[in-house]
Amino acid sequence: VNVVVLHTTEGRSLPDYQGGSVAPNLTAVPDFAARKLKWYQHFDIDISSRALANLRGGVETNTLNVCQVELVGTCDPSLHAKWTARGQAHVYWPKAPEWALRAVAQYLAWMNIHHHVPLRGPALWPAYPKSAGNGGGQRMSGERWNAFKGVCGHMHVPENAHGDPGAIDFDGLLGFAKAAAQD
Repeated sequence: VNVVVLHTTEGRSLPDYQGGSVAPNLTAVPDFAARKLKWYQHFDIDISSRALANLRGGVETNTLNVCQVELVGTCDPSLHAKWTARGQAHVYWPKAPEWALRAVAQYLAWMNIHHHVPLRGPALWPAYPKSAGNGGGQRMSGERWNAFKGVCGHMHVPENAHGDPGAIDFDGLLGFAKAAAQD
C-alpha cells in the first residue's frame, strides 16, 4: 500500500456496502458521546477493496496499492443543512471537529509508520458540489494516478465522478498526522 483514498459515506451510520460488494478497507463511524471514531475493517490493509469505479480497459483504481477509508458523514452542504435543521448528529467533514480530524490523522500516521504511505497529497481539495466530476480541476490523469503516492480523496481518482470528501481540512489533517508520526 502506498496510497490512502479518503471517502465520505454521505450517511449517518455504518453502510452495508451492498453486502460488501462496494466496501472500502475501513470505515470510521463517529461516536459523538465519546468524541472518537469507531473503526470497522472490511478488508485487510493490503488487500484491494471495492469502493472505487474501475472502468474496463482504463487505469487500475481499486487494485493499485490503495487502502480506502470511508468517513461516515457528509461533504455536501445541503445535506449538512438538512441534518442540522432536523437536529441529527453528524460530521460535516469540511468543518469536522478537531477530535474527528485527529482520529483520522492517527490512522494516517499509522499508515505512514507501518506501510510507508507518504504524508502528502494533492493541493486541490475543492468544496462539494464543485468537486464532483472534475469541476474543481482536481481529478488526476491516469498517468498521474499511476505515479501517485500519499493521501488523496475520492474526488482525485481517475474514472470516478464522486466529489468526496470535498473541502476537508487537508492541511490540518496532515499537520496532525505528521505530529502523531513523530510521537
